[in-house]
Amino acid sequence: MALETINLLVEEAGARLDVYLAGQALSLTRSRIQKLVEEGQVLVNGAVKKANYRVNQGDRIALSLPEPEEIPLEPENIPLDVVYEDSDIIVINKPRGMVVHPATGNYTGTLVQALLYHCEDLSGIGGEARPGIVHRIDKDTTGLLVVAKNDTAHQSLARQIQLKEAGRVYLALVEGRIALPGRVEAPIGRDPKDRKRMAVVPAGREAATEYWPKEQYRHETLLELKLETGRTHQIRVHMAHIGHPVVGDPIYGYRRQRFSLQGQLLHAWQLHLTHPRTGERMTFQAPLPEDFTHVLQVLRAREGRCGE
Repeated sequence: MALETINLLVEEAGARLDVYLAGQALSLTRSRIQKLVEEGQVLVNGAVKKANYRVNQGDRIALSLPEPEEIPLEPENIPLDVVYEDSDIIVINKPRGMVVHPATGNYTGTLVQALLYHCEDLSGIGGEARPGIVHRIDKDTTGLLVVAKNDTAHQSLARQIQLKEAGRVYLALVEGRIALPGRVEAPIGRDPKDRKRMAVVPAGREAATEYWPKEQYRHETLLELKLETGRTHQIRVHMAHIGHPVVGDPIYGYRRQRFSLQGQLLHAWQLHLTHPRTGERMTFQAPLPEDFTHVLQVLRAREGRCGE
């Protein structure tokens, strides 16, 4: 089996070997690192050590990662909410619970498998596991994303996203009352205490989110948000960071939720882009999902106001 070797030089002493590696932004969970240590895939100064070994300044660590397993991709007849489609692009309103592309723990039932069934052609730039995918949204976040059907469209869309000429506007119901527009600028990286989470960390990648209040309730606020950067879980992390986590968020939200929800009330409701072939400026919108709408109706009814 082919191995990828990562070499590290320890600059600060005292941490356990597994804890030190978990803090190095390797996108590996601590349990995964511990397993690699047990398998002898981690060498310190050329020798195998246990996970509880305390690293010393100047230690040289070599971490060998087995080549990832190939994920067989088979088209699956999964219904799609197609907002727009032509020979170059397809715009999808993704439902809650659908993963965008296959990964560990989610090898089937993803948007990619549904697209392979629905579309004859998809861009190959994203690789075999992510054909046509130019951007993504979290499993339990709903709303719009565009997929490229050919490489020319993929390159155009990727460039537009990089230059912020294409993007999305989100709606989120967050905890607490927010009266004024604002901007959160805080770096995001892996949470050193839990590698499955993201967090605001000093060594993270720069990230900025803008928001505008649309409706205020007694204990919640409906926000419109835009991303200036595209970090993993960015809106969810930033809103939790300022004390206003997204309602229903199982990872960054309140431990006790007031509503029975299957995920966070965060929806990519508007998408704007320039068509890769025609140059036409295009804007798409997707209505809020039923559970999001229901919660807003409950809140409005409690406060004796009508919906917009």
